[in-house]
Amino acid sequence: MISTGEAAEEPKDSEQIDDVDDAAAERTRPRRRVIFSVLGAILAFVVLFYGVKWYLFARVHAGTTDARIDANDVLVNSKIAERINAILVDANEPVKKGQLLVVLDDRGEISRLKQADAQYHLALATQQTTTQQGIGGVASARAGISDSQAQVSLAQAGVASAQAAVRSAAAQLPAARANEVKAQANLARVASLVSTGDLPAEDLDAQRAASAAAAAQSRAARQELAMAQANLVAARQRVGAATAGVGSSQGVLQTAQGRLAQSKSPSQVESAKAALQLAKQQLDYTRIYSPINGYVGERSAEVGQVVGPGTTLLTLIPSQKKIFITANYKETAVGDMHPGQTADITVDAYPGKTFHGRVLSINPASQNTYALIPVQNATGNFVKVTQRIPVRISIVGYNTKKYPMRPGMSVETYVKVR
Repeated sequence: MISTGEAAEEPKDSEQIDDVDDAAAERTRPRRRVIFSVLGAILAFVVLFYGVKWYLFARVHAGTTDARIDANDVLVNSKIAERINAILVDANEPVKKGQLLVVLDDRGEISRLKQADAQYHLALATQQTTTQQGIGGVASARAGISDSQAQVSLAQAGVASAQAAVRSAAAQLPAARANEVKAQANLARVASLVSTGDLPAEDLDAQRAASAAAAAQSRAARQELAMAQANLVAARQRVGAATAGVGSSQGVLQTAQGRLAQSKSPSQVESAKAALQLAKQQLDYTRIYSPINGYVGERSAEVGQVVGPGTTLLTLIPSQKKIFITANYKETAVGDMHPGQTADITVDAYPGKTFHGRVLSINPASQNTYALIPVQNATGNFVKVTQRIPVRISIVGYNTKKYPMRPGMSVETYVKVR
């Protein structure tokens, strides 16, 4: 009976417990509502705060995730066909401007340089010899001209003397002829008087002698005139010959001057000098130096390899100062964009870090324009597709050692356009 009574009282205890639980639940419900309300208010405030902040930021910024770190890579090429003797750097190594990178075999270039040097000095010596000969020829020709001019002067003086002799002989001839005529007339008169006996025969002989002498004088005067005229002709011929000698000497002088000018012409020497300079350049090309400060990004050749002109040996990445960002913005976002605007940058490699930059330039064409087969956008049956315009952005004021920027890294950029 006792056990039965205890069993009968158990439901009363359960009901009491349930009542207690319900009362406790009623008391905790207001607390939960308060807690959820507070949490909801806090969450709404946070969402509203950051939402407004993001709205205000997005309202004045144009952003894109289609962006990457970029750089103007430098390809180190060979300018000659030669075998590689040594490569003094390896991938990922830093290099400085002017640092020796690659050494090519230079034995052939040294031989060609020696040959070109010998040809140049031979051409130089030949020019000097020819020049000296030309100078001597010009001097000799000028001396010949002077001698010929002296002969012309002498011949002209002979002409003047011959002309004077002709005039003198011509002046004596009339008197000699007059004496001859007078002597002949006297001879005729004396002969007539001798025949009549008026004069003795001795007078006739004397007159005949006088007539013969007068005739001889007249012949001598004529002969002297003829000789003076012949001498004048000869003197004039000598003047012509001397004048011709001057012309010949002047021709010799022109020829000598032409040879001298030809000897001084730089054509052969300059050609040999150009060949020498080319040989020096070819020898210089066997030593390849770094044109920039940066890093070896890729090594494309090995020692012992025979390379030709234009073969890429190394790819150099510029130093951090030459790094920039290429951000491909939608064409609808670049309307208010221009060089000089500031930009906020986030790099996937450095989460939580915001970098700053500035717009350097905006590409004059879309990405599609540079494609091998550009898409004919919005024409015919093609669907209009929003194009992307490459925008170059610099990165400024960051720790290059702590946050090294490597070409190809993914970034996000936000340019302040308002």
